[in-house]
Amino acid sequence: MNRPENRTGKTFSEALNEQVSITKVTEGKPLDVGGGFKAKSFREKAFSGAMDPLVMVDHYTMVEPTFGAHPHAGLSAVSLLFEDTVGKFHNRDTLGNDFDLLPGDLYWLKAGSGVVHDESPRNGSKIHGLQVFVNLPTRLKPSSPEALHVKASKVPVIQEAGARVRVMLGESNGVKSEDSPALPMTILDGSLTSGSSFSHRLNAGESAWLYAVSGSLELRVSDRSVTLPSGQALAIGNQSASLGSTIELANQSSSDIKFVLFSAEPVKEEFVQKGPFVMSTESDIEQIEADYAAGKLGQLS
Repeated sequence: MNRPENRTGKTFSEALNEQVSITKVTEGKPLDVGGGFKAKSFREKAFSGAMDPLVMVDHYTMVEPTFGAHPHAGLSAVSLLFEDTVGKFHNRDTLGNDFDLLPGDLYWLKAGSGVVHDESPRNGSKIHGLQVFVNLPTRLKPSSPEALHVKASKVPVIQEAGARVRVMLGESNGVKSEDSPALPMTILDGSLTSGSSFSHRLNAGESAWLYAVSGSLELRVSDRSVTLPSGQALAIGNQSASLGSTIELANQSSSDIKFVLFSAEPVKEEFVQKGPFVMSTESDIEQIEADYAAGKLGQLS
């Protein structure tokens, strides 16, 4: 049987292969802050822009207060706590939020025009999770801050033949979770037992960032296969405005594996990052630093 062709005379598989890109596998760089924060850190430059809209991801453990109250602007700061977190993560910000994040929770803070934020483990806690910076397009950088707390008890779970995937945000396989306060994004926190598999469909124009938290993950997309070892990540880009693509994940090892997948449409805008700020230009960075110094982003006691 002949394979179906599109209007260019190419099969859909061939057309998709030309549109889908996969970056090289990249290992996170060690990042230690004081005696209480240890992380594998990933930055967008390591993925040649294909990580967009993600700016950075830190896979960390934190056992004591580390950063103190600090500002954010021009981005969304996202905290995803893995279910093996021990204890409570005290969260405060100048939106008036003051509560504990629990194991398996997600907190999305759209900083927009600026906010002051603080997260610290309660005594005896060991926080294990991801800290993620998500870029905001220029049109949303001046917008008012907003926050979303997704409790672990409210997260929908996909369970099928050895796969267990928590849909932290967005949608996968017809299972819908909360929407982010900023741009649409799907975040999946999944595990696969030996011999099991899972698929996620990327919509046309969406990119993805995939991280093997533990164990070696087999990836297949658009007729290409990649092995993603533990502690390493890659990005998948889809430039097609009309063709989606399916990411197929499999565990061919003898032990369980854990992964996290982010998918969203890229912002495709130049930006400047300086610490907790992600702005459109250097002058914007200077202005937000001046605003923070003047107390215009608020204060936490």
